[in-house]
Amino acid sequence: MAASSASRPRAVVSGGAGFIGSHLCAALLERDVSVLALDNFITGSADNLEPLQGNPEFEFRQADVNHGVFIGGDVRYVLHFASPASPPQYDANPIHTLKVGTIGTMNMLGLARAKNATFLLASTSEVYGDPLVHPQPESYWGNVNPIGPRGCYDEAKRCAEAYAMAYRRMHQVDTRIIRIFNTHGPRMQVQDGRAVPNFMAQAIRGEPLTVYGDGSQTRSLCYVSDLVRGVLAALERGDEQPVNLGNPEEVSMLELAETIIRLAGSQSKIDHRDLPVDDPKQRRPDITRARNLLGWQPEVGLEDGLRRTLEYFRSVL
Repeated sequence: MAASSASRPRAVVSGGAGFIGSHLCAALLERDVSVLALDNFITGSADNLEPLQGNPEFEFRQADVNHGVFIGGDVRYVLHFASPASPPQYDANPIHTLKVGTIGTMNMLGLARAKNATFLLASTSEVYGDPLVHPQPESYWGNVNPIGPRGCYDEAKRCAEAYAMAYRRMHQVDTRIIRIFNTHGPRMQVQDGRAVPNFMAQAIRGEPLTVYGDGSQTRSLCYVSDLVRGVLAALERGDEQPVNLGNPEEVSMLELAETIIRLAGSQSKIDHRDLPVDDPKQRRPDITRARNLLGWQPEVGLEDGLRRTLEYFRSVL
């Protein structure tokens, strides 16, 4: 039986109008959690929240968490997902990206402290940089260029993790840190700039697929429903130490491009371009900790997930 409004726990989700944030809001509502979503629409979209707007347990507030977070009433969970998350997005907003990972994180932790709430930080596999260890376990400290073009995102997230640990040690805030590896699914922006949206838009339009370098660099692609299950598992059963959430099935960018061309039934060719600065050569999570601690692992296979995402892109292009 569903909990009454008065007894429902309440979650505040920053970046709630984003790709992952909006799916997370929906999943929390399905678990009888009331949700207040915050977003300033720098990269999020009101369209992502359209399916939730009729739910009386859902509230949206347009807000920039860098400017402080002031919320009345009880809050059980604070989930910080606000941040540009793809290279074109943080290239266009480097200062905001730094601020939301540092000042925004501090403000959301302050809210969690004031409300005695559990705080969950959406960190990233980018904290590992261009890794020298493969696959990447949580114990790996990373290989990051702090002054390169990706530094505004990578270092902001590393600082966010340090903030979470400091608030836990100093103020006993109940914190969680998840490191999200490449994730795809419905509600990704066509202009996101990462491989899956780029390749799918190009394949659907019959344009050449842009592969950087020789295409041997790898990524591990997790479908969004699996990722959200992992987030909720971390919220319920996690501890203060970081945990990787991603799909350990590794694919090269060339293989990914060829697979998407095949799934789309496209005649597109492949166009090789120069590799961007500091682009990671390999990226694959070691999810041993997630399996042992959370009982979590991905369930949606690569091609199944790509088909679902492709269906979404066909509907919006």
